[in-house]
Amino acid sequence: MARRELNLGIVAHVDAGKTTLTERLLYAAGVIAEAGSVDAGTTQTDSLALERQRGITIRTAVASFDLGDVHVNLIDTPGHPDFIAEVERALSVLDGAVLVISAVEGVQPQTRILMRALQRLRLPTLIFLNKTDRAGADVDRTMRAIARRLTTDAAPVELLDDAFTQLVAEAEVYPVFAGSALTGEGVQPLLNGIAELLPTAGGDPAAPPSGTVFKIEDRVPFVRMWSGTVHVREQLEQGKVTALAVFEHGGTPTKRQSAAAGAVARIWGLGDLQIGDRIGAPGTPMREHRFPPPTLEAVVAPRDPADAHDLRVALNELAQQDPLIGVRQDEDGTLSVSLYGEVQQQVLAATLADDYELDVEFHEPTIIYVERPRAPGEAVEILNTPTNPFDATIGLRIEPAGDGSGLEFRLDVPTRVIPLHLYKSRELFADDMRRSVGLALREGPHGWRITDCVVTMTHCEYAVADGPPSKRGSTSPNDFRALTPIVLAQALAQARTIVCEPILDVTLEVPASTLGAVLGALGRSGAVVEPPQLRGELAVVDCVLPVARATELQRELPRATSGEGVFESAFAGYRPVAGGEPPTRRPRRRTSA
Repeated sequence: MARRELNLGIVAHVDAGKTTLTERLLYAAGVIAEAGSVDAGTTQTDSLALERQRGITIRTAVASFDLGDVHVNLIDTPGHPDFIAEVERALSVLDGAVLVISAVEGVQPQTRILMRALQRLRLPTLIFLNKTDRAGADVDRTMRAIARRLTTDAAPVELLDDAFTQLVAEAEVYPVFAGSALTGEGVQPLLNGIAELLPTAGGDPAAPPSGTVFKIEDRVPFVRMWSGTVHVREQLEQGKVTALAVFEHGGTPTKRQSAAAGAVARIWGLGDLQIGDRIGAPGTPMREHRFPPPTLEAVVAPRDPADAHDLRVALNELAQQDPLIGVRQDEDGTLSVSLYGEVQQQVLAATLADDYELDVEFHEPTIIYVERPRAPGEAVEILNTPTNPFDATIGLRIEPAGDGSGLEFRLDVPTRVIPLHLYKSRELFADDMRRSVGLALREGPHGWRITDCVVTMTHCEYAVADGPPSKRGSTSPNDFRALTPIVLAQALAQARTIVCEPILDVTLEVPASTLGAVLGALGRSGAVVEPPQLRGELAVVDCVLPVARATELQRELPRATSGEGVFESAFAGYRPVAGGEPPTRRPRRRTSA
């Protein structure tokens, strides 16, 4: 019987028992001789010292086991809100998921965020109500909370008929199981549900190989294979495969000569890859995975000044592997990193200590703003003119675009004026110019990244050695790269920019009796508040709130609601900073493109 592959994610809010359930599944499947304990720090998947110390999952981990003819790659994902981006990246490579909810604490704000991600990706999901052995557990109450706050399409598995399997695969129905990961009660029915209800991986093993990097450890990528089969010594676009290992039965990958569609593999020899990169053949359809940008940054410095160079190297190495880690160096050499929250900062400090033997300290985080162009602006620098120090002509126009649209680059020049002897094709020239424009827009007039704009190349000219006179005889790619920020700076001076602050969509669920105090706190925080909705003894308030005031509101909410208020937030974009002088950022150290 052919083996089927299932890439399964376990997701949950903090302290729902996700890691305990992972251990129990591995134990029930015969992978480990004894289920580890989060409290004792003996779990299979939480390997970081900080994970064991705090009893939370931080990094995505992979283990595997067999359920009959179904081979399960179990991907244990973080549960802390600071790591929602890593959760989203893991979800994008899954075939199905188990959402763990505590039958004691019930639906938490993070549960709602996770459920929205699962629904957006239409990921087939089973729900496991955990901790039914604990005092205060109430399955019926938790089911009512699921219906009210998550989805009305969840139902106990025993109440569903035989026709619902296809609905599960289409993420139209969410079967609910209940039990205790700690004691093992209800775990076998869940295992049966995983094998029988969740769809296994598709993909043609004979097609061209294609996969996605979803984790990097010790500079070696973890790849989910979508189609085809990749072999040792095979030459891919990203490099030659020198070795690979697949997850078979347990938490340690086994060296093999190939990995086929559906498999999770570690692949050596592919050069410098980032999380989210594709390998192999382009164009394979995949689930979209979106995550919000970090809205905070903090200065980081070594406690021993002699380690400054090593810290810069370590941070740049981490940023090269993970595009969500932003590293910035100011003109005076000060280093800053972008962050989602305090726990992520602690993880970064632990990583630098454990992997690089660097003891560092972080300053108080500050807000990351962005800039948008106010109006169109245009500039041209002509070859062989006094103001142009480079052997190229570049004309660029920058225009405002829709909120959240990012950066779009357009090439509006005829192919005959493009130096094809340098770039081989119009597309390669456009790619290089797009990269140069992106680098130039990392820092606007106020020091913040410029976004939500369209940049169009309107003029282009180059020089050759036997052509008209030029400063150095012929044009090189560096002439275009170095001239780009000069022309863009001129266009931006004409367009001008506006500084925008990050904002959150916030939902507060509070006792109705405390609504007045909560609305007062929101008024002081500068929130834009929608009319409250009353739901029995609870009031739900939706509002838009500046990130800069969110922490203050979170501190005030427990006092205003006697500890009963629930704060849920999601990144909502940026809005212009109101009144006064806009915040500025220290200049970045200039480097070549």
